[in-house]
Amino acid sequence: MDWQAITTLLTLASVLGSLALTRVSADLVLMAALAFLLITGILSPTEALAGFANPGVITIAILYIVAAGLKETGAVQWIARKLLGHPNSEKVAQARMIVPTGILSSFMNNTAVVAMFIPGIQDWAQRLGMPPSKLLLPLSYAAILGGTCTLIGTSTNLVVDGLLQSTQGIHLGLFELSWVGVPLFVIGGGFLVLFASQLLPDRGGVSEELEQVREYGVEVQVVEGGPLVGKTVAEAGLRALAYGYLTEIDRGGRLITAVEPDRTLQASDKLYFVGAPESASELRRIQGLKPANGSVHKLDIANHQRCLVEVVLGPEFPALGKTIRDSRFRTRFNAVILSLSREGRRVPGKLGDLTFRMGDTLLLEASHQFAEQYRFRRDFLLVSALNDSTPPDFRKAPLALAILFGMVALSASGLLKIMEAAFLAAGAMVVSGCLTASRARRSVDLPVLVVIASSFALGNAMTVTGAAHWLAGGLLGFAPLTPWLALGLVYLLTALFTEVITNNAAAVLMFPIALAVSEQLGVNFLPFAVAVMFAASASFVTPLGYQTNLMVYGPGRYQFMDYVRIGLPLSALVACVAIGLIPLVWRF
Repeated sequence: MDWQAITTLLTLASVLGSLALTRVSADLVLMAALAFLLITGILSPTEALAGFANPGVITIAILYIVAAGLKETGAVQWIARKLLGHPNSEKVAQARMIVPTGILSSFMNNTAVVAMFIPGIQDWAQRLGMPPSKLLLPLSYAAILGGTCTLIGTSTNLVVDGLLQSTQGIHLGLFELSWVGVPLFVIGGGFLVLFASQLLPDRGGVSEELEQVREYGVEVQVVEGGPLVGKTVAEAGLRALAYGYLTEIDRGGRLITAVEPDRTLQASDKLYFVGAPESASELRRIQGLKPANGSVHKLDIANHQRCLVEVVLGPEFPALGKTIRDSRFRTRFNAVILSLSREGRRVPGKLGDLTFRMGDTLLLEASHQFAEQYRFRRDFLLVSALNDSTPPDFRKAPLALAILFGMVALSASGLLKIMEAAFLAAGAMVVSGCLTASRARRSVDLPVLVVIASSFALGNAMTVTGAAHWLAGGLLGFAPLTPWLALGLVYLLTALFTEVITNNAAAVLMFPIALAVSEQLGVNFLPFAVAVMFAASASFVTPLGYQTNLMVYGPGRYQFMDYVRIGLPLSALVACVAIGLIPLVWRF
């Protein structure tokens, strides 16, 4: 080996060590490696920056916008409510959750699917009287397995497809991976349904800590002619939300307390909820409810520009000692008070009759600019916007779903490549009003894209310096290997890398090694590339290996060993199925 290959391998070892053992963010580590390889002359600028022009990376960026359109319109929550239903056992509940999660993850980014499902699954678990810990980790695993079914289901598939296009001139079809992905999803999903209840712990969710947070009262109204009219409280999903609970119903001036789960909702019922500030945001995501405070509808703010904001009243707030009704708060601040909390507790009584005191915490509906505008004004001691609190525009959910299906149809039919279809879908989301241009810009996860694109520099360095061929020779030098055994070794190494570094980085680093192994064996490289694809996605053993695993870690109150207990057998099962099926579909 020459000095360039040795330097590349040392750089690779440094990257792996930094990602596995330090808290330095992955995008900084990989961009530093890219810069080092460029400055030392190991890579030319074109080779170092090739990842930023790769079709797979660009497609991932565009699909973030498509997923954001589905999120902004509440399309995923709408589907979830239609499909989840009211199962009577844990196994049936897991099955009813796994199927729609996997199907959705096949056609949109699985990270986005999990992010949108977590609040709904928490609510659903509490409504069914089940611990969220029995459902949230299977949610993550179902999204991972579903993502392997199509080319666009996970960013890893698109990354490897981009590498195949740039190095071999091969472009995989949208459903080409389904021959292996669908059996993996069916078998892996079956394993979760059969064994998840026994292998996962029984732990409560974060909602059990509500008494430790600021408590508000939020009033909403059942929309006339909406989907909740005629449903019971339990069927509407209102019995036990993740962040609040229903305390009473005002029906035409008659107060109904101690609300039973089988109480039927009627048009114009006013429902009073008590809970954390997030409960207001949670209620906005339920189709068929609207704020009972009529002033909310008088706000001169477009739907997509609204959010929830918490403020703490300071000594110079001009309406101290006045009632909310007399304060002209909406006119003065272009914001509407939804609830008032005092010393961490809600203040009973009609909202308009409450008197402001210094230190009161208000929950407001306002514009996204409110926090910046009033953060340093003396009216308020503290101004804090709640994350992800813009109410969905459910009217456009069918349109967003139609755009998604149109994208899939164009790509599957071969009329357009997936990147071209994604560009059309993203443009349609913005033009149709499902998503604003500013939201589209913010939806693109730049650090993730930087990690993926800069990983290409390491992969290119492994190829041009011969380091990949040297490693491949080392792998094959242990003993005479058949193509099938070599495929299994490449799969297992990729899966191991995925558990300690990011899935996309593992795919990019293993791709040149897999290619070199196939060349030295004199066999078709495609089975090895596909093995890297599936192995880099199959991260079940640690919370760090895949982003969705980390997302459910806190809400499910999981511990590291929970992942090992269920993830190891699932990983072994998925590995056996994948290694057995891949050569049958893509011949050596």
